[in-house]
Amino acid sequence: MARAGRNGAMNGVRTVTGTLIAVDGVDAPAVLAQARDSLASVTRGGISRWDASGVFQELAVAEAAAGAPSARTLLLLYAADLAFRLRWQIRPALADGRTVIAAPYVDTATAFGRAAGLPAGWIANLFRFAPRPGERRFVHPRGRGPQPAITDGFVGFSCARMAGASADARARRRLIAETIAYLRKFQVASGKFRKFQVASGKFQVEGRKSQVGNRKSRVRSRKSAPRD
Repeated sequence: MARAGRNGAMNGVRTVTGTLIAVDGVDAPAVLAQARDSLASVTRGGISRWDASGVFQELAVAEAAAGAPSARTLLLLYAADLAFRLRWQIRPALADGRTVIAAPYVDTATAFGRAAGLPAGWIANLFRFAPRPGERRFVHPRGRGPQPAITDGFVGFSCARMAGASADARARRRLIAETIAYLRKFQVASGKFRKFQVASGKFQVEGRKSQVGNRKSRVRSRKSAPRD
């Protein structure tokens, strides 16, 4: 890293580090609300939202003849959208020393994929390109009772359109419940993070802060993530 920094300085490339915060959960409005709350305490930063590329908007208006997408297809589209967000929003802002709140990030898609029965190895390989966040926050429904209706965001969109679930309310509820369960497992399994919890409304926010510093990025141009 020291050598890279010296070479970067010799080449006129500034080495800077921003902070990536991931906010994940099944309820899109609650996730976005937490992202905005997090942004309020940040001096320089922005929010990167799901479907910044518009690929899911195009899928929403696709003709019926196109058929219902599979869970694998939906995750491939999520990965394509995340690659777009990283290229145009997240990495340029991190390189400029800003804080970026990704709402949602990798854990939401991974949990949905596992709930839909996709292999863990395939999903992990699909998202290998995504940098590890410096902090992970999870927005969970409070309590263990009936789950709130999920109609927005990636999980709600996917449950409403995925083959085998779009016309089966019971299958949709199962997918949502199992996605929440996987998100809780991901949170608990990450032992290198320090846990905190904030309760708000029908949802509670739980997160873990990384104990190690973020990697430094070398860039030649600056672009900031859009401030929501």
